[in-house]
Amino acid sequence: MQNVQILTPVIVLAGWTMIILIWLYAKRIPAMSKAKIKPDDSLDQDLSNALPLAARQVAANYNHLLEQPPLFYAVCLAIAFMGHVDAVAIYAAWAYVILRILHSLVQCIYHTVMHRWALFMLSSLSLGVLVVNELIKLF
Repeated sequence: MQNVQILTPVIVLAGWTMIILIWLYAKRIPAMSKAKIKPDDSLDQDLSNALPLAARQVAANYNHLLEQPPLFYAVCLAIAFMGHVDAVAIYAAWAYVILRILHSLVQCIYHTVMHRWALFMLSSLSLGVLVVNELIKLF
């Protein structure tokens, strides 16, 4: 198995994060304009209640994509660097990415907390499989 195969899901999730960033601005800029909020207003006040839920949900999801996924990126890069790519790592990495994308869609579109939580837990389990699989190879 080629070591670069583990990097494809990394690039896909990074690309998804950029899509969410664009979505965030597509929601936030019109919402701020409609609420007559100037960018400098955000320096001295909390805008979370001034913006509609739809704009806040996408912003929250973007933040979530910058919390746990860096661990995913680091582990995948380490696996590729050490030449430990196997089928378990590939499947776990793709499962993680697919579940995080689904998590984003739930949070950004209809925000049912239990659906989002289930997807987060499953993605965390996938990440756990990826990490444990690598730990077994190391020790």
